[in-house]
Amino acid sequence: MKKHFFVVAAVIISSQLQAQKDTISTSLDEVVLTANKYPNKTSLTGKVVTIITSEQLERSGGKDLSQLLTEQAGLFISGANSNAGKDKSVYLRGAGVDHTLITIDGIPVYDPSGIGSNFDIRNLPLANIERIEILKGSQSTLYGSDAIAGVINIITKKSGAKLIAGNALLSYGSNETVRTNAGFNGRSGKIDYNAALSFHNTKGINETIDLNNIAPTDKDGFQQTGIQLGLGIRTSDKIYIQPFFRYSNIKGDIDQGAFTDELDYTYKQKSWQAGIRNEFSIGKSKLNILYNYNNINRLYTDDSIKSRNGYDTWSQGSYKGAEHFADAYIHIPLNSQVKLTGGVDYRSSVSDQSYSSVGFFGPYKTEYANDSLHQNQFGIYTAMNYNSTAGFNLELGSRVNFHSEFGSNTVFNINPSYFINKKVKLFANISSAYRTPSLYQLFSEYGNTNLNPEAGITTEAGLQYFSADNKFTSRAVAFNRKVKDVIFFYFNTSTFQSQYINQDKQKDNGFELETSYKTNKGTTIKAFYTYVTGEITTQKNGKDTTYNNLLRRPKSSIGINIGSQLCKSLYVSSNLMSIGKREDAYFDNNTFSTVEVTLTSYVLWDVYAEYGLLKNKLKVFTDLRNIAGSKYTEISGFNTLGFNGNGGIRFTF
Repeated sequence: MKKHFFVVAAVIISSQLQAQKDTISTSLDEVVLTANKYPNKTSLTGKVVTIITSEQLERSGGKDLSQLLTEQAGLFISGANSNAGKDKSVYLRGAGVDHTLITIDGIPVYDPSGIGSNFDIRNLPLANIERIEILKGSQSTLYGSDAIAGVINIITKKSGAKLIAGNALLSYGSNETVRTNAGFNGRSGKIDYNAALSFHNTKGINETIDLNNIAPTDKDGFQQTGIQLGLGIRTSDKIYIQPFFRYSNIKGDIDQGAFTDELDYTYKQKSWQAGIRNEFSIGKSKLNILYNYNNINRLYTDDSIKSRNGYDTWSQGSYKGAEHFADAYIHIPLNSQVKLTGGVDYRSSVSDQSYSSVGFFGPYKTEYANDSLHQNQFGIYTAMNYNSTAGFNLELGSRVNFHSEFGSNTVFNINPSYFINKKVKLFANISSAYRTPSLYQLFSEYGNTNLNPEAGITTEAGLQYFSADNKFTSRAVAFNRKVKDVIFFYFNTSTFQSQYINQDKQKDNGFELETSYKTNKGTTIKAFYTYVTGEITTQKNGKDTTYNNLLRRPKSSIGINIGSQLCKSLYVSSNLMSIGKREDAYFDNNTFSTVEVTLTSYVLWDVYAEYGLLKNKLKVFTDLRNIAGSKYTEISGFNTLGFNGNGGIRFTF
C-alpha cells in the first residue's frame, strides 16, 4: 500500500511529465466509422466508442498493440506486459477472449484453426495502424459472430495527398529489443498507394517463473516481420476500388506451461490477408462491396530430449486455417433525419490440423483435414438511424444468420440517445449478440455438431457531459451482460469421454467512468476508473453451481494520464495504471491437479518524452516503462517485464 501511495504521489507532483491518452472523444463533431458502418458524428450515436488517435499511436513507438490496448478503459490484455511472444488474451468489459471481435478496416478477422477462433493481435504491427476505434456492447447486428462484448476496429494507414510521402522509425531498448519500420504513400490523379515494412526483434526474458531451479534456463526470444500494401483506383467520381495485402511472419521461443521452463520449444506463425474494397456512389447512397481472404499457418515444435514437460521427448502441432469473407451493404440517406443501412455477408471457414508426439506412452498422432473441418455462414442485416433536429437519436437494427450446422439465429439492437443543449448526452442500449462454435468445437474428436451458438444480451445506460468550451468532457456508463448456452468442455467421469456441450450461463455487470480536461497551457489530463464483476452458473452433480468467473481479469482498474507540450519542440508525458487483484488457476504437472491462486494488485508508471528537430519532421523519443520497478504477475507461473525502456528516432517527409 505504501508503494502504491508513493507512486501516485510522484505522478501528481510531476504533473508536467504526464501522458496524453485519447481514451474518449473530446470533440462533439468527431467522426467514427465503426458505430454505424458509415462515417457518423459521435454526437449522433448512442453507442459507446473509445478512440485511439493517430497522434497517440505515433507516441507509442516503444509499445506493441496489446500494451496500448490494455491502457484503455474497460480493456485488459492478459500477457501484455509478459514476454513479447506470450499469447495476448483480450478481455473487454470482463468478457471471455472469444467474445470480442477484431476487425481490420471494418472487416471481421478470425483464426479458423484455433479452439475459440479469436484472432491473434500479435499479427498486427503497431507501426502500420492509423487509428483504433473500440465499440463496446453487443454488436452482432452489423458485425456478426463474436461481437458479444464489442468490436475493436483497427484502421490501417492509408495514402496521403502528396505524390510521395513517407515515415520511418528506429528504436532500441531493454532485452536487446529492436523495432524498425518504413512506410511510403502517395497520390497522383486517380491513383493512390501505400506500402509499409516493419520488423521487431527481441531476446526476451525467461517466459516462466522457475521454481524448480533446474539449470540451465534460457531467454525466450520473439521476432516479427510485417508487410502492408494498398492501392486505390478511382475510375470515376462514383467508383473507388481498393485492393490490399497484409502479411505477418512471427517466430519465437515458448515454455511448456506454468513454472515449467523449456529449452527447445519453438513456434512459427504466418498470417496474411488479401482482398478488395469497392465503393460505389449511387446518387446520395453509397454501396460497399468487399472481399477478404484470411490465411493462418501455425507450427509448434518441441524437438529434442531436453523436453521438461514430463510426457513427450518430441512433439509437433500444425494448425492451418483459411477463411473467405464477403460483405455487401448499402447506406441510404432517405432525408436529413433518417438513414438506412442494409447488407448481406458470407463467411466460409476451413482448417487442417495435426499433432504428433513421441513420449513415455509411445507415439501418438491425431489429424483433421479441411474436408471435415469446415463451416459456412450467411447473414442478412439492416439498421435504421433517426436523428432529430431537437437532439433525439435512435438506431434500430436486426440480423438473421444462417449456419451450415445449427441453422438460423437472430439478433437485434435498440440504441436511443438524447443530446441536450450540446452539453449532455443521455444514452441507453439494448442489444443482443452471438458466437458461433469454432471448427474445433464442432468437428474435432471432442466436437459436437449439435452445439448451439452462444447467445448474449447487453443492456447499458449512461451520460456524457461536454463543457461549453469543449475543454472538459466526462462519461459514465453502467452495463449488464447475460450469456446463455456458453460452450463448456465436459468430461464424463463414468465413461472417461470428453465433449464440448452447451451448459453454462454467464452474467457480468460493471461501470466505467472517464474524464478529460484540457488546460489553457497545453496540458491534457485524462483519467478513468472501471469496475466489472461476473459469475458463471454451471451444472455439477445435477445441480446449478455459481462462482466467480473473472479469471485473470481485474474487478477494478484505474488510469491517470496527463500530457504537456512544454514548448513547440518538446512533449513529455506519463501514464499511471493501477490494476486490482485477480483470481487465476493453473495445472500443476507434479500433482496433476488444478491450483487456484489470487494474484495481487499492482501499479505501473510509464514516462515518455519526444523532442522535435527539422521543423518536427525528425523526432527523438524515449519511452520508460514500469519506472517504479513493480513486481507483479499477470498469469500464474509466468514472468513479467520489470523496469524496461527504449529510445529511438522517428522521421516523416
